[in-house]
Amino acid sequence: MFDKFWGLLSHDIGIDLGTVNTLVLVKGKGIAIREPSVVAIHKKSKQVLAIGTEAKRMLGRTPLAIEAVRPLRDGVISDFDTTEAMLRHFIQKIHQTPSNGLKGGFKLPKLPRPRVVVGIPSGVTEVERRAVQDAALTAGARACYLIEEPMAAAIGAGLPIEEPEGNMIVDIGGGTTEIAVISLGGAVIIRSLRVAGDELDQDIINYLKMRYGLLIGEKTAENIKIEIGSASPLKTEKETVVRGRDLSTGLPKSIKISSEEIREALMGTINQIISAIAEVLEETPPELLSDILERGIVITGGGSLIRGLDKKIAEETKMPVYVADDPLTTVVRGCGRVLEDLDLLSKVKVTGGLR
Repeated sequence: MFDKFWGLLSHDIGIDLGTVNTLVLVKGKGIAIREPSVVAIHKKSKQVLAIGTEAKRMLGRTPLAIEAVRPLRDGVISDFDTTEAMLRHFIQKIHQTPSNGLKGGFKLPKLPRPRVVVGIPSGVTEVERRAVQDAALTAGARACYLIEEPMAAAIGAGLPIEEPEGNMIVDIGGGTTEIAVISLGGAVIIRSLRVAGDELDQDIINYLKMRYGLLIGEKTAENIKIEIGSASPLKTEKETVVRGRDLSTGLPKSIKISSEEIREALMGTINQIISAIAEVLEETPPELLSDILERGIVITGGGSLIRGLDKKIAEETKMPVYVADDPLTTVVRGCGRVLEDLDLLSKVKVTGGLR
């Protein structure tokens, strides 16, 4: 009863705590924060110097005393204290209360702490789940509920998950690829693959190192992937200039690379993802498989934006494939949706409760 009362006063939030980016949605108001999951800290004092976009600009450019880190790897917390600091920053940014004094010396009362719903990879361990929940509660949440990312993505994409029909969702994020077949509000088959956008970036780094003796950083690799990356041949192939360090001389070097070369570099990881999708389809009951053949596979996440990926998956699986509307936000929109429908939250949460 009291939790419902406080819920009317607080800004309850949904969080897509991603390896690459963190998105925060405020109930009834929409997405309020989209920032990189990066924190800059002082190595000796461990003082947090910057979080989000400001910290990402420091990647690869910090002096010896400062370190810019990504506190999540493969979708799970690798640095608890830094993750807690990042969550506290985002929660306080949403939930800060004006401190303007009123006449008579009174101040506006602080808002109650928020309820928080966090999307997590389906393959995390119980210890990893507890780490996420503890980080959110310590960062200032009144209650923290966890739901699996493929379920959140399916809800955010508007799939009829509570119907007695098969729905297939593939969420290709930064740290994990989540694959699920959903029916009657639950996952019939679910698979979490720790191969996703980060591995695609690493593929580009390795390709340029082996073929051209050129060393580039993660940020440059990500930019190349976004600019000319593809999974299928393009009508008009693209080229871009890449700058890095020549491994033989140690001096700066520039080369021109094509989208065909980057496609070759990415194909190993893309084939791993497609193989995992095919394995899930093989395990799917025939009745649900028939539904998926009619409805198609929905892909979401940043990886779904790679040119021609939907076409490549469709060719290999013999299934229709669709990219969700605004695929970068489906998980956080799903978290926001369950905040407004507590009955649905009770069905799909994997754990959670009051502090």
